[in-house]
Formats: sequence, C-alpha cells, structure tokens
Amino acid sequence: MIVAAGVVGLLFSLYQFWKVASIKLTVSGAAVNDSAKLLGGESSHRLIEIYNAIREGADSFLMAEYKICAIFIVIFGAIVLVLCSYVNLPGQTWDWQRGGLTALAFAIGACTSIVSGYLGMKVAVFSNARTTVSAMDTEHPWKKSFNCAFQAGGVMGFSLCALALLVLFFLICAYCKVFDIMDRTAAPILFECIAGYGLGGSSIALFGRVGGGIYTKAADVGADLAGKVVENIPEDDPRNPATIADNVGDNVGDVAGMGSDLFGSFAEATCAALVVSTSLTTGSDTGLSWGAYMFPLLISGLGIFVCMLCSFLATDLWPVKCEADVEKMLKVQLLSTTVIMTIFLYLIAIYWLPESFTVESAVLYAYENAETGTFTMEHFELKGSPLLAWGCVCSGLWAGCAIGFLTEYFTSHSYTPVREVAQSCETGAATNIIYGLALGYKSAIIPVVLLAVVVYFSFAALDMYGVSLAALGMLSTLSTCLSIDVYGPICDNAGGIAEMAELPEHVREKTDALDAAGNTTAAIGKGFAIGSACLVGLALFGAFITRSALTMQQISIVSPVIFAFLLVGAMIPFWFFAMTMKSVGEAANEMVKEVARQFRTIPGLLEGTPGHAPPDHARCIEISTNASLREMILPGVLVMGSPLVTGIFFGSDAAAGLLAGAISSSIQMAISSSNTGGAWDNAKKYVENGCVLVNGQVQGKGSDLHKAAVTGDTVGDPLKDTSGPALNIVMKLMAILSLVFSGFFKSINNGNGVLNLHRSYN
Repeated sequence: MIVAAGVVGLLFSLYQFWKVASIKLTVSGAAVNDSAKLLGGESSHRLIEIYNAIREGADSFLMAEYKICAIFIVIFGAIVLVLCSYVNLPGQTWDWQRGGLTALAFAIGACTSIVSGYLGMKVAVFSNARTTVSAMDTEHPWKKSFNCAFQAGGVMGFSLCALALLVLFFLICAYCKVFDIMDRTAAPILFECIAGYGLGGSSIALFGRVGGGIYTKAADVGADLAGKVVENIPEDDPRNPATIADNVGDNVGDVAGMGSDLFGSFAEATCAALVVSTSLTTGSDTGLSWGAYMFPLLISGLGIFVCMLCSFLATDLWPVKCEADVEKMLKVQLLSTTVIMTIFLYLIAIYWLPESFTVESAVLYAYENAETGTFTMEHFELKGSPLLAWGCVCSGLWAGCAIGFLTEYFTSHSYTPVREVAQSCETGAATNIIYGLALGYKSAIIPVVLLAVVVYFSFAALDMYGVSLAALGMLSTLSTCLSIDVYGPICDNAGGIAEMAELPEHVREKTDALDAAGNTTAAIGKGFAIGSACLVGLALFGAFITRSALTMQQISIVSPVIFAFLLVGAMIPFWFFAMTMKSVGEAANEMVKEVARQFRTIPGLLEGTPGHAPPDHARCIEISTNASLREMILPGVLVMGSPLVTGIFFGSDAAAGLLAGAISSSIQMAISSSNTGGAWDNAKKYVENGCVLVNGQVQGKGSDLHKAAVTGDTVGDPLKDTSGPALNIVMKLMAILSLVFSGFFKSINNGNGVLNLHRSYN
C-alpha cells in the first residue's frame, strides 16, 4: 500500500502537470489555444518576457541558495557522523556504523527536501503565466484559470508527498538489512538512525523558509514602498524595477520554502512516531509486527489516495463558474478530505494494528527505598487498541481542519474581523495597526486551545505515541493542503503578470479575484502548517524524552535547571523573530533606494515615455538574493546551535526545558503574526474593492483610508510570510536536532553535561 500510494501519487502529479502544460503561451503556430489568441502581438511578447524574467530570477536564486545548502550538508553531515558515533559505553567509545547511517539519512533527507522545493518552484513559475492566459478565455475563464492554478499546486502537493513517502520507506527497508527490526534492542537504534532523515529535511527547510522569506518580503515591501514613498504609482506597475523581484519572491519563498517546510513536518512526524513506537509491546518478545511499525507511513499513503479522489470535486464534478465559487470550492476540498480520511483511517487501524498493545510512558518514575537508600526506576504503562490509535489520528485530523477554517475567519474579508480592520483605517494607519495586532492575538486563542485538547487527549490515550499519531493525522491530508497553499502564490503571480503586461481590465478583475481567494487559502495553509509544526514538535519532544531515558524528577518544572532553560527556550523565538524582521527591513531599505536611483537615472522611465530604457530588474533581484543569502546564516546558527550548546554543556534535561519553552512561545507568535499579516493584506484588498464607506462615500484606491490600509499591509508582509511561518522551523528543528543527538548528550557526563549544574539531594 505504501509503495502503491507513492507510485500513484507521482503518476497523478504527472497527469496534473500535463493538464497545466496543455495551456500554451505562444501566439503563433498550430498549437495556439483560444486564450492565447486574445493576447495580441505586443501583449503576448510582453507577457512571455515577464514570464521568462521571473523564471530566470527564481532559478538563479535557488541555485545560489542550494550551493550554500550543499556546503552545509557536507559540513553538518560530518558533525552528525562524529557526534552520533560517540557512544562512550563500557568497552566501546565509538560506533561508526550508527553515526554513518545517521549521517547518510541526514544527507538523503536534505537532498529530498531540496528536490521537493525545487520541483514546486519550477511548477509554480511554469503555471503563473498560464493562469493569466486562462483568465482570458471567452467561454469558461473562471473554471480554466482556477483549474490551472489548483492543478499546478497539486503537482507539488502529490509529488512531494509521494517522493517523501517512497524515499523514507525504502530507507527503512535498507536499514533493516543492518538492524533486525523485530529485535526489541535493535529497533530503537534503527529508528534513531532514521531520525537523521527528518533532521536533513528540516535543516534545508530552515534555509528555504528564512532565505526565501527574506527574499520575497524584501522585494515585496521594497516594491510597495517604492511605489508609495518614492513615487505614487500602482502596485505591480511595469515602471517599478522591483516588480519582477517581487514575483520571483512569491515562488522561492511561498512555494519552495513552504514545500521544504511541510516536507520537514512529514519526515519529522513520521520519524517521531517510529522512534516512540519502539516503546510498544504486545506480550511477544519480538515486539510489533512489520505492518504495525509501518502504520505511520500507512496513514500518509492513505492520504494520497483520498486527496487524489477529492481533487476531482474541484476540477471536474463541481467546477468553479464564478468568483463566489472559488473560496467555496477550496473549503470543500479541505472538508471532504477530512471526512473521507476519518472513515478509512479506522479501517487501516483495525487491519494493521494489533488488537491490544501496551505503551510504556515516555518518562521514568524513580522511587526511593528509605531503608536501603536505593532507587527503583520504572515506566507507567497504558493499554492501547486500534480504536484509541484511530481516535488520536482523528483528533489531529479534525483539529487541522478546524484551525484552517478559523484562520479563514480571521483573515478573509468575507467576515467581520477583517472588515473591522478595514474600517479602522478611517482614522489613519495607527488605528489600523492597533486593530490588526489585536486581531492576531485574539486569533491565537481557539487554535491553541484546540491543540491543547488534542495533546491532552492523545497523551492520555497513548502517551507520546498518541501525540505523534495526532501530528500525522493533521498531516494526512498534506497533498490537498499543499495544493491549496501553492494555489495562492500562483494566482498572486498571475495578477502581477496581468498588471505588468497591461492586459485588459476584465482579465485583471479575474486574476485579482483569484489572488484575493489565494490570500485566504495561503493563510489557511499557514495555519495548518503552524498547527502541525506544534504537534510535530511535541511528538519529537516525546521521542527525545524516550531516547534520553529521563526521569520525572529530572524534567520537573521545579527543577532549577528545567526552570532556567524553560525561560531561555521561550526567549529563542523572540530573538529569531527580531533577527528575521530586521533583515527584511534592511533589505527593503536597500531596495527602495535602488528604485529611487533608477527613477532618477533612467530617462523617461517614470514618465513612461515611449522608447525609454527598460528598468534594471536584474539589480533588484541581485539585492534580494544577496540580502537573503547573507541574512539567513545567523538565524540558522541560533536555532541549530542553541539545543546543541545546551545539551552538551548543561545536559539532556536542560535541553528538554529549552524545547518546552521554545515550542510554547513559538506557537503563540506564529499564529498571531501570520493572521495579523493576512488580515492586513485582505483589509487592503477590501478597501481597494470599494467596500468601505465613510460618510456615505466609497473610499477606494488613492484615498487616505487606502493609504492607511497599505501601511498595515506593508508592515504585515514580513509577519505573515517570513518571521511568522519560519517559527514552524524553530519548533521542529530544535526538537529533531535534540532527538538525533540524544545519544551524544547521554554519553557526556552521564547526560548531565560538561558543566553539571544539577543539585545534589540527600
């Protein structure tokens, strides 16, 4: 079933790519479609010119970024090899086989993450101009343009999930030749080595999210400010030299970065479930069956089949016919996959899991014998069943669906919160900022409560194994969620291309409507990614506790070490957030100055004089590229260095406190900042659509109210597309890194760290 799901997923992504590729951009030759004929000579050449500029800019950035990633893989892979090989056991100091297999899994995970992000970016760039052309169709413009963007998103969604599933499955099969998975002493070592796969995926995701996020928002904020501060010109105006860099950024940040991020979530959640599954017993000395061990992968395989069937609802059975159908159809996708997954998850749980099994608690409980002064260590045990496992998976599945709809409520201008933010612009930018921040903080309440309920239920049911299953449940519809999320940047690019190519107004109306729906769907995707990252981080935290064999006393909140590092961990996301926000600000500042220079030095550019020299798009792309590659290093060092330094110098329990604090504060900041930015963006569009009245007068583009809305949107850009979503990586990467190096932490001074700050007890 796992192999079949992977193969079918790849074949279905090829089918969707074929559908997108059938839309031609050329205006000559026999293969011209009806949409392209409407372009006309000059508009067609201009559209293809813009399309090629975006494609070349995206390619050049990713090549530069991936060169740095390749160097990182070699250097950090060597660190993984050495540290994971140091076991410090009686009679054995080094285990190079264990370290080598972990380093190999790390390299494979990193390369798979690179391929996933690159494929997604290439498909998004390939389809953006085709979505624009599809919006010009005379018979079914809504259906064709929506299908083009949605099916292009599906190429990434299904290819990424299928590729991640197949690579991980065959990696496990290969490692089973080295370790006997049926041996209860060998299985934990096997899956600890496999955890390197998740570390590799999450490490590259950090570069994709931070580097791509800084790129896209440096270009976006710079282009917006250049149009408002330097000269009062519209967004995506062809005279603005930063517009191409802005459109490139949508692909390298919101597509490639998001793809690597969610690939990392899949890999880490699965690795966490596999590590924790070694604590399950069935009364047999051989542990679980092969099928029961592979249950986490079966969940993801089932998701590919269900998402594939449900995708035909949007593209064929109930196609989009008007603007109102766009958001409705995307929500139907989310809900239908959740309902169908709930049914079939029960069937695979009943078939593959044993009728009953025992789950050992993640932590050890120590009891002192007052007479002898000795301690007895033992685990509490929980009785598990397929029904409880199904309940844990479904709790995550439905929480993800609920978080998606809640995110839509707080970020779509179809509902009251965003309309209140738009109306607040009447009294200026200050009140807009106040309302937007309040909305973001408020929007975090219910999602966090939902996640807390899921964690409580799943932990109470099956301990940390239940939490890892809940994380996989939230990610089980990843193919559909990625399709919905990638749809947004594609439509954003399509609208920008229509504006820059100066296509007819009716075309821009359709691309703007698709883009507005894309903003909401992108927000839904971010909410889903943040929620899943929280559960994945907690699942990895549980796997780290399991492999570290920490006692309840060691990880008690009243322990001095735990209490101190809980505070330090809660501070890390704020430090990371500040670094990435400042990086965007500095790069945007440089971009605005460059645009102003070009307006001054290129004759006729600002006035639009016929025959004027073209804007220097390449220079703006270079600014964003250099800034993102330069500024992504220090945040990466912070996130990857903090758990390593803590575990080495202060011990495994200090690392546990650090992780708990980082996850707790990251989830709040990520949700609030992403929703604040999304609300400001759609509030601006609500104003631009002429929906806000002041004293009975419409306040549209160019009004003071609109300028205040633009200010909020500009402030919110790095919140929703850089710093906020990048906190997903903070939660996951710190946890997976601690898990991979848990053996090394234990080998140093018996897990107490080099400095050994632990209190002595009588």
